[in-house]
Amino acid sequence: MQNDKNLYVRKDLPESLKKIGFVLLAIGLVLGLVHFMIDSQTAWYGYILAYVFLITVVVGALFLFALEYVAGADWSVPLRRVTEFFASAVPLLIILVIPLLLNIKNIFPWADGSLAGDKSMQSKSPYLNTTFFIIRSVICIGLWSLFNFMMSRNSIKQDETGDQSLTKKNIILSAIFIPVFAITLTMSAVDWVMSLSPLWYSTIYGIYFFAGSVLAALSAVTITVILLREKGYMHPRMNDEHYFSLGALLFAFINFWAYIAFSQFMLIWYANLPEETNWFIARYQGGWMFVSFLLIIVHFVVPYATLLSQPAKMDPKKLKFISIWILGAHLIDLVWLIMPNLKNGSYSIFSVVLQFSFTVAIVGLLILIIYYKSKKINLVPIKDPKLEKGLNFKL
Repeated sequence: MQNDKNLYVRKDLPESLKKIGFVLLAIGLVLGLVHFMIDSQTAWYGYILAYVFLITVVVGALFLFALEYVAGADWSVPLRRVTEFFASAVPLLIILVIPLLLNIKNIFPWADGSLAGDKSMQSKSPYLNTTFFIIRSVICIGLWSLFNFMMSRNSIKQDETGDQSLTKKNIILSAIFIPVFAITLTMSAVDWVMSLSPLWYSTIYGIYFFAGSVLAALSAVTITVILLREKGYMHPRMNDEHYFSLGALLFAFINFWAYIAFSQFMLIWYANLPEETNWFIARYQGGWMFVSFLLIIVHFVVPYATLLSQPAKMDPKKLKFISIWILGAHLIDLVWLIMPNLKNGSYSIFSVVLQFSFTVAIVGLLILIIYYKSKKINLVPIKDPKLEKGLNFKL
């Protein structure tokens, strides 16, 4: 073991982290099963909420993983392994999608035959049908898993061999993955969220979903990196300027999300077509009006104000707070996108709380993945050729 305090030494994460992961997983699963016994229709929407939340975090992390290689970034190398760990949860999507695919007709309005007589639905039926839906889901998750496997394998192998050609291979893979990511994430956004309201459409919806996904992934990576560094698990030569880059990216995507959200609303409001406006009208009636205005505050105003100044972008306390805040705001955003489509099922304070049960289980799973990955793999890519430049990063 190296004694130099400036060298990275791999240490096992505490057992308490594993306990937290298992507790959250158990609580989430138990409450989720209770939810199914009380109201299965509402519970399915809670399951979709958790599944889509997982997609946004882990596939968003896979995008950040690839983006570093494509952009040739140096600053992110010391913390890239955290991004890899989140991306490594992509194969979970294969297992967790099975219950949804087996119950498509109980979840999606276009699949249960209730809209079969609608002319608009007849024109969409070549795309919105059970067989093609399953094929698209398998293809999307399969491609994400394949690219994650190949890129992660090269990165981890480099820790052992120091082979610099593995970086070039990942650059090529990442360049191929970026357009694949754009297409598959858009398809997933349309399939799993927008098709819950199949008579509505928006050509900007995929970009909106992309902005939220990258924000969620960035927030998850930021809070994890800061906590690990504070406990001495990251490279000791990391500095607050690495935080600034994370903060600047968060700030940029907060503005990007707000711009896309406003653009979608403005264009639909301006056109004033019934087939487009009905989706927003449903979210500006009853209790959803409160959620709509709340979303503006929590997803844009608060994060924007918090990260506006340069010092705030490198303040670990503010970054920890705003990362957790953005993840919560992102979850509210997903609730706003998904839950107003629920036509049947009953709402109560207890059922609203239960809708987040599977999401709690997902958080537990992600904690466990990071814990077990860190026992086998370095938290820092120690033989990446750009690591030294990354550690010397200055504004």
